[in-house]
Amino acid sequence: MKKMSNKIKAISLLIAIIIIAGIIIISTLGFNFELGYQASKKVEIYIGKEFEVSDIKQITNEVMQNQAVMIQKVEAFEDTVSIISKDITEEQKSNLVTKINEKYQVELSAEEIDITSIPHTRGRDIIKPYIVPFIIATVIILCYMAVRYYKLNSIKIIIKAMLILIISEALLFSLIAITRLPIGRLTASMMLTVYILALLGITNKFEKDLELNKAQEEKE
Repeated sequence: MKKMSNKIKAISLLIAIIIIAGIIIISTLGFNFELGYQASKKVEIYIGKEFEVSDIKQITNEVMQNQAVMIQKVEAFEDTVSIISKDITEEQKSNLVTKINEKYQVELSAEEIDITSIPHTRGRDIIKPYIVPFIIATVIILCYMAVRYYKLNSIKIIIKAMLILIISEALLFSLIAITRLPIGRLTASMMLTVYILALLGITNKFEKDLELNKAQEEKE
């Protein structure tokens, strides 16, 4: 029993250290965002014919060496390419157009293509669509737990469940900040996964406590 208590204390201390470290990193460095969510530059080039993203990637590798680049097909006919990078200079734009002209035998003019700025997407804007559904689901689940485990004291059950859910998500974002894992398309899925795993752990613990409670009542 003492070994188990020491193990729990050690795990709790580790979690506290990770969360504190995460808070410090978030306060100083902030989160690391995927390119599509960073402040960046974009050029859209109408090629006028179908193309392979791999071919455009080869061109960007030559023109924009050592730069992270995101390439997407746009428009219904997929004959326009969108090239996004943290920075795109006028010289790079001209070189891109020149190489695309050579590759696809077209006569595009660099002067007619604009470099547009994409503002930084805030982290809260990424998770904003999921906040209300999370809150509604959590309220329903907590109400169910309060009824299901009323013999274990509904108020304590709700407080414990809320604390575990909050700590689980705080731990996730702390690990994301510490490891510099990019915030982006998978962030919401990660949040949901941790949320479900935390709920499974909570309900498993409460079920065991409920069984022990019933066993004690039967003995009495």
